[in-house]
Amino acid sequence: MESDPPLPVPISYIAGSYFLFSIDAVTYLRREHHICGVLTGTLPQIPQQNVFLGLPLKLMPEEARLLVDNGVACIVDEVKAQREGMRALREADRQKYRRELESQGAHAMRLQTNRKEQQREEALKRVEAKKTAAKKKAAAAAAAAAVGEDTLMTATTTSIPSTSTPTTTTTAPYGTTMGITPATSHPPLPYTPSPSSSTVLPPPAVPPSYPLFAHLHAEGYYLSPGLRFGCQYLAYPGDPLRFHSHFLVVGADWDEELDLMALVAGGRLGTGVKKGFLIGGAADESGLGDAGSVRTFSVEWAGM
Repeated sequence: MESDPPLPVPISYIAGSYFLFSIDAVTYLRREHHICGVLTGTLPQIPQQNVFLGLPLKLMPEEARLLVDNGVACIVDEVKAQREGMRALREADRQKYRRELESQGAHAMRLQTNRKEQQREEALKRVEAKKTAAKKKAAAAAAAAAVGEDTLMTATTTSIPSTSTPTTTTTAPYGTTMGITPATSHPPLPYTPSPSSSTVLPPPAVPPSYPLFAHLHAEGYYLSPGLRFGCQYLAYPGDPLRFHSHFLVVGADWDEELDLMALVAGGRLGTGVKKGFLIGGAADESGLGDAGSVRTFSVEWAGM
C-alpha cells in the first residue's frame, strides 16, 4: 500500500550532493512530481552487483531546486542534523528505539526461519513422491513379468511398504534477532526540522539551464541526466520505465553564440538515436517574448 510522506520532504545535503533515503518519498515524488533522480546505493562487499543499484536516490541540483521552489521539499544539512539530533535525544528514547529494532529483527528472523522450514518440507515431499513413483513403477514391471511367465508357479509380487519420513516443523528461536539497518533516521530523529532550524539550508544553486529544465518539467516531461548522449538532459514524455526519451536537451543563454559544428553533431546524433535535438533558454528583455519566458527549438537531421 502506497503512503504519501509528510510535506515538505527533507532532501539530505551530503558532501555537495542531494539525496533521498526514504522509499515513500522516492515513489511519491516520482509519481506525483515527475522526479526520477539516479539510484546510487550498492553493496560495498559485492561490487559486481553495481548494475542493481538501490537507495539512496541522488537528485540533480535542478530537481532539488524545483521541489524547493514548489514547496514540496526542503534542503537539510544531514551531517549537522544528525549531530544535533543525537545530542538532543534522550536516553529513554534511545532504549525504546533499540527495542523496536530488536523486535523487528526477531520478527524478520522468525519469518526467514519459517520460510526455510517450509522450503525444506516441500523438498522432502518431492523426494518422497519420486521414491513412491519409482516403487510403484518397479512393482508394476515385476507383476507384468510374472504374468508373462508360462509356468505353473504363480508369481507373487511383494509390495514394498512405503515409509514416510516424519516431518517436524521448527520455529525460529525467539532469542535470536536479525540485524536491521534503518534506511532513514526518523524515528528517532525528527522527520523535518523547523524552518527556523540551523540545519535547513537555502535553495541550491543551479546552472543557467535551470529555466529550460523548469519549463520542460512544467510541460509534463520527465527529465534525467543526459551524459550518456552528450547533452544536459534527456526529456521523456512519460515515466522512463515505460517510454523512450524524445529529446536530447541542451540549454543556452539568449545571446550565446552557437557553434555550427555542435549543432550538426547534436542534430545528427539525435536523429541517429531516434530523438530530437532540443536547444532552449530563457528570453531577455531585448529578445522575442516576455522576459524570463523560455523558448525551445528542435533540430532533426533529414535524410538519415
